[in-house]
Amino acid sequence: MSTVNPEVSAAMKPVNNRQSDKVMEVALYVFAILFLIILMYPLYFIIVASFSDPSAVANGQVWFLPKGFTLDGYRELFKHDNIWVGYRNTILYTAVGTAIGLVVNISAAYALSRRDLFGRKTLSLFFIFTMFFNGGLIPTFLTIRDFHMYDTFMVMVLPFSVIVYDIIVARTFFQSSIPDDLWEAAQLDGCGNLRYFAQIVLPLSKAIIAVLGLWIAVGYWNSYFNALIYLKNPDLHPLQLVLRNILITNQMQSGMGTGEAAQIALRLANLMRYSVIIIATVPIMCVYPFVQKYFNQGVMIGAVKS
Repeated sequence: MSTVNPEVSAAMKPVNNRQSDKVMEVALYVFAILFLIILMYPLYFIIVASFSDPSAVANGQVWFLPKGFTLDGYRELFKHDNIWVGYRNTILYTAVGTAIGLVVNISAAYALSRRDLFGRKTLSLFFIFTMFFNGGLIPTFLTIRDFHMYDTFMVMVLPFSVIVYDIIVARTFFQSSIPDDLWEAAQLDGCGNLRYFAQIVLPLSKAIIAVLGLWIAVGYWNSYFNALIYLKNPDLHPLQLVLRNILITNQMQSGMGTGEAAQIALRLANLMRYSVIIIATVPIMCVYPFVQKYFNQGVMIGAVKS
């Protein structure tokens, strides 16, 4: 009966561990690649479909490459001059709204994170209450009208700038990432609340500011319902509402026509659906690479309850 040398057996264990680690690493890479393909393919399909013949898309002939390459959808969209007005308005709403949203939400979150704030728990309950109950559309409309913001630029950036979920995430970030010892040290140096917040807290909060800025910007960029309710001047319409009106108009025209003209209008309407998605989403997607550095850190830290 043969016996295995203990030294040989001990030397074999690290080799086996390294092999199992490599297998696991390969498996994780394969899973990650498959998951990425599943997530990215719908967007890729929309891009390909926007350059393809609508009949080929409807018949399931488009998979990886455009079939019947055409730019008719984009040409038809850019015939409408109000698209550029919509782009301008959306960029302004997003820039101004994001700035206002960051100021009010970060400030509120920092105040609620301070344990020496009188009535902090009661104030937090008031904020959280609004996440589940609100006055409704008609009271909100009457309030906006009475404040003379109806059909103005400010109605898109001011009344809905407070986002309670963002406040809660930022408050958790401040509580878990900004130690109380910093405030005590700042007090010893004669630093007040505003100076401490501006010169110490904010520079240490780049991650959560980037995350909230991205969330708020995406919300403003995609917003169309508030414009639909509170704006009647076409010169103030954001891009999303402009594109919605163009699609509805083209679909109505395709439904009212007959014969070959109706077929052409229906073809353009189907093609424009994909082109609209590309035009509306690509600009805001270009922002993601600039905040990716802070995105994961800010989301994870802000999600941990202290």
